Amino acid sequence: MEALPTEDRVTGRSIAKATRRAALLDAAAQLFAERGYNGVSIEDLGAAAGVSGPAVYRHFTGKPSVLSSLLTGVSEDLLEGGRAVADSSPSHEEALRGLIRFQVEFALRHADVIRVQDRDLGSLAHDDERAVRSLQRSYVQVWVDELAAYRPDSERSLLRRRVHAVFGLINSTPHTAHGTGTGRELGALRELLQDMAWAALTV
Repeated sequence: MEALPTEDRVTGRSIAKATRRAALLDAAAQLFAERGYNGVSIEDLGAAAGVSGPAVYRHFTGKPSVLSSLLTGVSEDLLEGGRAVADSSPSHEEALRGLIRFQVEFALRHADVIRVQDRDLGSLAHDDERAVRSLQRSYVQVWVDELAAYRPDSERSLLRRRVHAVFGLINSTPHTAHGTGTGRELGALRELLQDMAWAALTV
């Protein structure tokens, strides 16, 4: 059998490594959400992802690194996605509606991560927690800027409180989505959250 070119072999290994790392982060989100950060061991993470405990260290320096990667990665994705929604929208109203849809979809798909964020953010190392909070503030600012442009007569401090209130509403999904398993039920919940968020944001 002809050997693969070196570049192809490297690419294949890189993809496999990235896939295993993603599987570990998915497992971490589920286990941390169920048991709490302190209730999960490296061996638990490895077993949930189908690898040995020591193999986890090929991807992360330890359990704190897993938590940091999980919460930092999600915060980076939200900020990048929020900016993309705002930049691609033809009006400030459409930007706000797009941001709501974006956040609702995230909450429905990543309820475990929201639970981990709420409960275990304080378990991060100081510098990692600062980095996550900085990313989150930047994401909030995307919303506030669009809302301020849509409602230029309102004080920014009030608009910021509205945005935080809307996040609280949408991110209640880990509780409201419990037992919501069918596509029809999820669709109804998605529509409900979007309508309520828009009303709260623009009342």
